[in-house]
Amino acid sequence: MKINKLFALLVGCYALTACIQDEALNTEADIESCIVEADIESCIVEGDILIARPIIENNRVTLLIKPQKDPDLLSEILSNIKLNFSLTPGATIDPPNGTIRDFTSPQVYTVTSEDKKWEKKYTITCSISEMQTEYDFEHFEVIVGGSKSYHEFYEIVGGNGGIQNIWASGNSGFHLTSPFGAGPEAYPTYADPAGKEGYCVRLTTCSTGFLGSYAKKPIAAGNLFIGTMGSISLSGDPLEATHFGRPFNLVPFYLTGYYKYKAGDVFTDKDKKKILDRTDTFDIYAIMFETDDKTEWLDGSNSLTSPNLISIARIAPEDRKETDEWTYFNLPFKNLPGKTIDPEKLANNKYNLSVVFSSSIDGAYFEGAVGSTLLIDKVKVHLEEHLEEK
Repeated sequence: MKINKLFALLVGCYALTACIQDEALNTEADIESCIVEADIESCIVEGDILIARPIIENNRVTLLIKPQKDPDLLSEILSNIKLNFSLTPGATIDPPNGTIRDFTSPQVYTVTSEDKKWEKKYTITCSISEMQTEYDFEHFEVIVGGSKSYHEFYEIVGGNGGIQNIWASGNSGFHLTSPFGAGPEAYPTYADPAGKEGYCVRLTTCSTGFLGSYAKKPIAAGNLFIGTMGSISLSGDPLEATHFGRPFNLVPFYLTGYYKYKAGDVFTDKDKKKILDRTDTFDIYAIMFETDDKTEWLDGSNSLTSPNLISIARIAPEDRKETDEWTYFNLPFKNLPGKTIDPEKLANNKYNLSVVFSSSIDGAYFEGAVGSTLLIDKVKVHLEEHLEEK
């Protein structure tokens, strides 16, 4: 009997050891966090830290840099930065942690998964943290994935050609369901040359095809917002993937710009059921909110309801009209009851701003009409308390 028990114990230990040895290696290759190291003395100018927090996106990391009057000082610091990353378990990065690199131009890092079968390239750039307030949508890049491609917008800062990647959209999520060979014009958000002046943003509510319908996500509204797009999948919640807001240390008073809009023919819900008594409409709004240890951004579930909100500028329901002419909008930022902007918090980058456009106001809930199209151009966040009407 004792021999049988000993045999069983040995077999059990062997089986446990085999399970541990045979456990699958991790296939993920992601940057989870980033710490910036540089010469601390030169990184502090008049008590102000020059390099702000990194922003990590799907395949990009942006190091926010506070604007400086001394270009030589800025160049000196950017040319001698080393980064230390936290990665998904077992992953490695090349160049390795602690490598000094010159960030006066974008740098590429490659993350390799633990099982060595997957690689992911991250482009890491430095961007002036003082966010642009005028947006003409003339600047965009083509993102290529396999046989498909789509547009991403960015801004140019000042006269030195610095890039601000402040805009995000749902294009990366739609990429999962877009047809083989789809180009930018087949995606919900793309740059259209028929703007009020030059290019504009065209936002179109699109069908997500068989895969989207199967996942109860039959449409994708065209959207564009200041912030970042988190990871998204057919089974995930797109509301939580939209991360609204970037640091903003000025007081906004008005959001202005121009739009055109045409609603799609048939309004449907997430089950593709036709809602005959409802016509689609669009949304334009901007939000200013306070950040803290628990809130770095707002998302689609709380962007208009969060207790961190300070002020909102939003187009009124009666002004959401169909028009084939460029139509001016002027939206004042209105403080929520009991909310004001604290000058000290403002100076310390404790507030975020986001501007949001959508071709279907309830597109995040997969309600809307395929073909609804919103064009946006010449947008500006005004910092003057009094604004002349156009």
